[in-house]
Amino acid sequence: MPTSFFNDLLQTLTNRGRTFLGLPPDPALTADPSALAEQLLSERGEASGVALAQTLLESYAAASPEVRLGFLRVLAERFGADRAKLDRALEAFRANPDDDTIHGLHNAAEARRQELIRRLNLAPGGTAALVRMREDILEHLRDEPALRSVDSDFRHLFSSWFNRGFLVLRPIEWSSPAHILEKIIRYEAVHAISDWDDLRGRLEPADRRCFAFFHPQLGDEPLIFVEVALTREIPGAIAPLLAQKRQPIRAEEATTAVFYSISNTQKGLAAISFGHFLIKQVVQDLKRDLPNLKTFVTLSPVPGFAGWLNRERQAEVSDVLDEGDKAVLAALDEPGWHEDKDKLPALRKVVLQVAAHYFLKAKSARGTPVDPVARFHLGNGARLEKLDFLGDPSPKGLKQSHGLMVNYLYALDDIEANHEAYARAGDIIAAPAIRKLLKADKPQRALAMVTD
Repeated sequence: MPTSFFNDLLQTLTNRGRTFLGLPPDPALTADPSALAEQLLSERGEASGVALAQTLLESYAAASPEVRLGFLRVLAERFGADRAKLDRALEAFRANPDDDTIHGLHNAAEARRQELIRRLNLAPGGTAALVRMREDILEHLRDEPALRSVDSDFRHLFSSWFNRGFLVLRPIEWSSPAHILEKIIRYEAVHAISDWDDLRGRLEPADRRCFAFFHPQLGDEPLIFVEVALTREIPGAIAPLLAQKRQPIRAEEATTAVFYSISNTQKGLAAISFGHFLIKQVVQDLKRDLPNLKTFVTLSPVPGFAGWLNRERQAEVSDVLDEGDKAVLAALDEPGWHEDKDKLPALRKVVLQVAAHYFLKAKSARGTPVDPVARFHLGNGARLEKLDFLGDPSPKGLKQSHGLMVNYLYALDDIEANHEAYARAGDIIAAPAIRKLLKADKPQRALAMVTD
């Protein structure tokens, strides 16, 4: 059923339901969202339910930040599991632990807010409104730990609503509608798009591709998109790929597909994983359309490297750096260090050695790689293929990684085995050249731990 028709049908139901319930047309004049939530869970009629859902979402959107936070607190305090119902289900299970009582226990343990969220999703535009509501939850999560249970319920439902079966992969081209192109410019999070000419250079040439996942309930709002460069070799720097005056090649001449930017667009869908589906689907589509492509790699940023290295440099005792290393790395504090040709050879040697340790040895408090981009690609089954010294000497690149970039290789025959090795044992699959960069292990102290 077309989305527009479905939304029109829901809107008709909503209008009739609002009239039936006597709700005012202005959401600012409606009851407190918390009271509407209780009423919505008690209503059974389809028309009144859709009307109440839309009214609640409109009231929430029109409310002040303080009122919205108050509503989220109420969700945490009053819309958890029904404790009396849960106690009865537990007693029934203990008395007769069969499939029926297990099912009853499962239902009783579910928080009431999960059913509330499902009913809110029936309103026209409900899915998008709930994604925005979760943005508010995430904004307050650090200072409002009670909201963790609410966020957990949102993540549980979103994981089902945004699974691969509901996502639609669409190519983004220079001829795509302007309102979609504007969103690509706005949402690009890795390498900012400066203007329309910059965007055109990333979409129009024969050796460039862009793909995005869309969800039927969010219309033309991309969830995540990837930009791809078709090249003759694995690149070691981002600037040549983004240069507007570069000389494009024919797609049929390319042997390598480079995923150089992957951007999530919806903050409210954080931790809802569909990026790995995107990469694998794009690899399949590219391989089908361009059988000359043999290599699929990323050119990825290393967002946590500079901060991690700074902590190691400041540590009195480091497992990674000796005094000679620290003396060489002192040049990183000098303005314009990346243009000092006399110091670059020594810096390159030490930075790459330290980077090898960062990727292969440094762990978070959970025992996973420190770098979030590494966790993403290694978890998808990629191989750590190549470290690129000064791959990104832009101000952003220098700040977050001292210019370091990395290539992750997606070898089609090895993806599943790599994924299993990483998921089961935490094994990091890396090219021999990277492992050779590691220094001999020193006596270990407790590594500076960082949270995921």
